[in-house]
Amino acid sequence: MKEKIQNAMRNIPSMDKILSMPWIGKYEAEIGRDSVKSVISGVLDDQREKIFKDPDVAFDTGKIAAEAEKRLKTRAHKSLRPVVNATGVVLYTNLGRALLAKEAVDAVNSVAANYSTLEYSPETGSRGHRNDHVEWLLCRLTGAEAAIVVNNNAAAVILSLGALAKDKETVISRGELVEIGGSFRIPEIMALSGSRMVEVGTTNKTHLRDYESAITEETAMILKVHTSNFSVQGFTSSVPREELATMAHANDLVFMEDLGSGMLVKMDGPALKGDPTVKECIESGVDLVTFSGDKLLGGPQIGVIAGSACLVDKLRQHQLLRALRVDKMTLAAFEATLRLYLKEETGSIPTFRMINRDAEDMKRQAKRFKRKLSGLLGKTRLRSVFLDVIPVNDTVGGGAFPGSELPGYAVSLKLPELGSTGKLAEKLRLLSVPVITGASEDRLLFHVRTLSEKDEKWILDGFREMFSLNREKAESSD
Repeated sequence: MKEKIQNAMRNIPSMDKILSMPWIGKYEAEIGRDSVKSVISGVLDDQREKIFKDPDVAFDTGKIAAEAEKRLKTRAHKSLRPVVNATGVVLYTNLGRALLAKEAVDAVNSVAANYSTLEYSPETGSRGHRNDHVEWLLCRLTGAEAAIVVNNNAAAVILSLGALAKDKETVISRGELVEIGGSFRIPEIMALSGSRMVEVGTTNKTHLRDYESAITEETAMILKVHTSNFSVQGFTSSVPREELATMAHANDLVFMEDLGSGMLVKMDGPALKGDPTVKECIESGVDLVTFSGDKLLGGPQIGVIAGSACLVDKLRQHQLLRALRVDKMTLAAFEATLRLYLKEETGSIPTFRMINRDAEDMKRQAKRFKRKLSGLLGKTRLRSVFLDVIPVNDTVGGGAFPGSELPGYAVSLKLPELGSTGKLAEKLRLLSVPVITGASEDRLLFHVRTLSEKDEKWILDGFREMFSLNREKAESSD
């Protein structure tokens, strides 16, 4: 056995042999010679491990070199890169949620390439505060007395609980003990903050008397949490925030609401009813409202805490705030986005624009894109191409308006010669610019709600890449 292992080991190609292969040079230029050697070393180690387990394992230099090149290709390409979202899910969490408005992108570029007024006041010539760039705007748009920002909504909840209810009790309805993406669970977040959770009511029904009976001398806060990515329907009951506010204030308690998506203005359409704006929450008597910036608001990832000035001031003094503070590029994008709301130019915000798209406009776009795709695929050797424009239901996503259905249109595609729908979807995901599609039955769906002209061009270029079509020749005859 030992001799078989040794003989197999001798057949493994040396590092120098693989390094001498002609394709190695381009990877050395991208990630450096030492990194290339490290990746190859990993491949060779894996092969040795296989031999120890089974000395008769079949391998050759070509297979080992191919595996090394595959891994080097992965390391040589940027991991965080653009993709095409053809799913019709506007706030697709795994794809980065909200797209930034051009004004926000320009603001990011400006502060990223230059020194900035991040924590400097030109008026006084002294140190300023990074929160100043957005607090006034948030107060104007929400009606809050004060506001503070952190790096995401989870951080906003933790900071608020830790600063205002640590070692004290926080009362919450059982129907609001939610878990959202990334294992963000309200009970665990509360435990991490140091506040003791007191559950009241049941999953489907919670009454005012449930909250009242739970209040003790140890109670510091009443917490209301938006259920975000699900809805409970049927035999249900919850307490209006106005009643919770009155009860909390009568007992000298803080009433906080984790609103999640942070809608600043009402959305149109029957599927987008029911959720309050931040301003409506504050007007209802909520002391502190926490919400995200990269969902319905349409800005960058950020967490906002808006409400009572005396409570926000306590948060400003908390040591955890520095660990959760926001960087200059996020602040620049957020300020620019808020200014679009201030000027009532929400049509410039991609999230707002996509959610509120006109159905007929999407139908026209789908027909145009179908013609472009049909023309391109007609230049291939495919004998069977099935293309159609069909009505679909899109969705908001990002935990906003769960179950929402936004009527839209998609281009459906079936290419039987390339295999199953799943196989074609995989080919599209593995393009230089990955294309993420929807699917229905045995066809891929390109939902046009989330497709820009640039996205359409990337899709067409992707098919040219897939079929090795000459781009210039194809474009000239499109």
